[in-house]
Amino acid sequence: MHVLVVYAHPSRRSFNGALLDAVIEEVNSLGHTIEVSDLYAEGFNACGGPQDFIELQEPAQFHYQSEQKSAALSDNFVPEIAREQARLRRADLLILQFPLWWGGVPAILKGWFDRVATYGVAYADGMRFESGLFKGRRSLVSVTTGGTPARFSEAGDYGPIEKVLWPVQQLFLGYLGFARVPPQVAWAVARVEDEARREAVSALRLRVRELLEAPYQRRELPTPQALLAAVGNRDWRHKG
Repeated sequence: MHVLVVYAHPSRRSFNGALLDAVIEEVNSLGHTIEVSDLYAEGFNACGGPQDFIELQEPAQFHYQSEQKSAALSDNFVPEIAREQARLRRADLLILQFPLWWGGVPAILKGWFDRVATYGVAYADGMRFESGLFKGRRSLVSVTTGGTPARFSEAGDYGPIEKVLWPVQQLFLGYLGFARVPPQVAWAVARVEDEARREAVSALRLRVRELLEAPYQRRELPTPQALLAAVGNRDWRHKG
């Protein structure tokens, strides 16, 4: 299997960096392949918009999804996005590694969702959730928190972590068709002892091993041209 880790932390020397190192070591030890999108290190731009395209098809009335469709058909994405789209489409297992900030993903990771998982490349009409393009491929959300498990409970101030991560699990990974498993959470990492951190690293290694060793049959993705030909044309320009 081929693994993509999207890493969204500004420091590789952080605990998130230690978790990333553990994933890389585990994947390599099992004889699989891996690549990493280190968003901060690569200077990924979090803001989507006209700059995502080499040339706009309709510069007088910019419509993001329409421009994405045109770019998918004509290879009109700027190199930064085209690179990340290729990485996403190669992945049999997609791992998102990030710290929880203000109840959500860091802005740079949300920008990766917005700019990379585009219409015509990652989804199309009628190809969402159970019919998603990435159906059968696997995913794992690996997150660190500042709060304790008690804070992320029904009685806690933050609510259950499953609800906090719902937009990522259901409305991104699920929307694209990825198979999902419960998130891997390293709790209150700034407040715990080294032994707890070591246990968190070991737990993540185990989750990755389980995902890689379970039976898997790769299904090739259609090209954007074939995908859009199958779903036909649609014009959203007057719909927001």
